[in-house]
Amino acid sequence: MSAYKKQIGGSHYQNFTIQPAEFSNKNKLLWAEGEVIKYICRHKEKGRKKDLEKAKHVIDMIIERDYGTEKQET
Repeated sequence: MSAYKKQIGGSHYQNFTIQPAEFSNKNKLLWAEGEVIKYICRHKEKGRKKDLEKAKHVIDMIIERDYGTEKQET
C-alpha cells in the first residue's frame, strides 16, 4: 500500500483526491510551501481559523526568506 493511502493521527486528509503531502512531493516544493498547502487544505476539517493563521505565518516566512525583511514595493 502506498504511504499516501494511509494517514497516522486523524482522517482530515482522507477525502482529498490527492493529499497535500503527495502534491508537494510530486511538485518538488520546499517545506514551507508544502506547509501552506497543508494548512489551507485541512482548515475546515481540523484546525479551522488557527490553520489559516498558521498558513499566513508560514507565508510571512517565505516572504522573508525569498524577499528579505524590507517592505517590498509592488
